[in-house]
Amino acid sequence: PAAAAADGGGSTASAVFTDEQRAQLEATATKHAFDSDVSKLLSIIVHSLYSKPEVFLRELISNANDALDKVRFLSLTDKTVLGEYDDLKIEIRGDEEANTLSIRDYGTGMTAAMLSSQLGTIARSGTKEFVQKFSNYADSNLIGQFGVGFYSAYLVADKVTVTTKHNDDEQYIWESSAGGEFTIRRDADGERIARGTKITLHMKDDQLEFLEEKRLKEIVKKHSQFISYPISLLTTTEKDVEVSDDEDDDDDDDA
Repeated sequence: PAAAAADGGGSTASAVFTDEQRAQLEATATKHAFDSDVSKLLSIIVHSLYSKPEVFLRELISNANDALDKVRFLSLTDKTVLGEYDDLKIEIRGDEEANTLSIRDYGTGMTAAMLSSQLGTIARSGTKEFVQKFSNYADSNLIGQFGVGFYSAYLVADKVTVTTKHNDDEQYIWESSAGGEFTIRRDADGERIARGTKITLHMKDDQLEFLEEKRLKEIVKKHSQFISYPISLLTTTEKDVEVSDDEDDDDDDDA
């Protein structure tokens, strides 16, 4: 679904809360069962020996592009839709320490109701046909063709967290480990998004290559040449700073 696009950012609860606070948040989350077709699809994807898992990034970027298209279109008749965030772009960030990859855009975002309907069901008559074809032949083109690109995230992730803010609703977090259900909770204390969605993938141990800057650049260049908006790859670098002998002496004097 296009609504699965990554819009605005915001940290996931696990990044800003203690384990105790995280447990309290999860206790207030509402649980929902996936539509039966989604459950079948997720089971196939999670257990597939897919030869080109990199397709997940192509699909999430494509979805982000769709969300940005939508907010741009809405702004043509209502300038207030964009608010302070008129810089329409996509941001990708790999965190090798946390083993997470996030895809963020500044599109329309999703309401709580949209999270449930658009990420819990597949509103497409061809779903059964897709499930059958993908079971027999895991072709990367099938995922995009049948409009189920969001779920390709589970090719590389054990868990997916979606943080989102729509202009007409509060900020919410959708989360699932593809075990047949998902949770939705209001994000009262996380980093504010303002508008849009951030998808955070908690990567599988054998898919950590997709956190590397070089690998991400290769995929973006290969699959995203037709994207209408700028894509920024945000990375963290470490820099060694040499401390001079004079500074060491000053520290000793202060002690």
